[in-house]
Amino acid sequence: MSVVVPAYNEAAILEDNLNILCDYLHTIETQYSWEIVLVNDGSRDNTGSLAELAAQQHPGINVVHHRVNQGLGQALKTGFEHCRGQYIVTLDLDLSYAPEHIEQLLQKIQATQAKVVVISPYMPGGKVSNVPWSRLMLSVWANRFLSLAAKRDTATLTGMVRAYEASFIKSLSFRSTGMDVNPEILYKARMLKVPIVEIPGHLCWRNHSRPHTRKAAKPARRKSSMKILRHSWSVVFYGFIFRPVMFFVLPGLMLSLGAAYVFAHIGVHCLEAYGSLPPGTGFSELISYTFVEYPHDYFLGMITLILAFQFLSLGLLAMQMKHYFEESFFLGTQINKSNRS
Repeated sequence: MSVVVPAYNEAAILEDNLNILCDYLHTIETQYSWEIVLVNDGSRDNTGSLAELAAQQHPGINVVHHRVNQGLGQALKTGFEHCRGQYIVTLDLDLSYAPEHIEQLLQKIQATQAKVVVISPYMPGGKVSNVPWSRLMLSVWANRFLSLAAKRDTATLTGMVRAYEASFIKSLSFRSTGMDVNPEILYKARMLKVPIVEIPGHLCWRNHSRPHTRKAAKPARRKSSMKILRHSWSVVFYGFIFRPVMFFVLPGLMLSLGAAYVFAHIGVHCLEAYGSLPPGTGFSELISYTFVEYPHDYFLGMITLILAFQFLSLGLLAMQMKHYFEESFFLGTQINKSNRS
């Protein structure tokens, strides 16, 4: 099996955490032959040189360099291309998920014959420790939203720590270069109707120590490098991709109910006015009278009805385009597999 570890400006933790990871992998090498593919994603510090030094000390480490930072998605693509294992595990270099999760992932993917196994701290049995409250809330609600969009069959869609069948992930076409690669992979795996399994895990942020000096003897609290706005946008985007009905059809139906309520209110006004107008008053005169008396009801009803129609129309178009895209992607994947074989 291959362990893909993206790294960007991780010089402070690289040596210690690679040693921890290698020590663990040595404990399971009677069951699995292993390699680590470390992708230095254009780091601006000495991550690259430290990684090469670690590769000299540990023959199982293979270091691949990007000249410039290309993002998590591209780092994973590069890592997959250099993997030789039957199974591929993706892991954060900060070891926020302990290396012991690797064996759990491998056992589950072998037992279930799944193509993807996801570690989740948010499913029953999962656990979260030492994560700042603001970062935790963002992650929790992002995954709840995406889980709802994905019909609640997966609790964690943004996490990177997973196991893949190598032949599957290498044949999968994905375009994201940033952190949104994680929900994209699951979305496209769902389109291909491959088995996806989720197991509970323990997410625990580690506090890494600073060099011991007179001025700095306390451990450094870890900071997130995630771009909040960009990540939030990708969550909303993939929520729409998973289920466009949430964004258009449901609001359209709610607006339709609102329009129906307003027009029912207008009907009540018409009945009240009919009793007070002279006998023989025509329908058009009745409408004119109530319009003069209650113009805001008519304006509100028409605007709500127009918006409802527009939302429902956009929802139907979005669902149709989603269907066409999924059919095209499935067909293209099958053609790509045929060409590879």
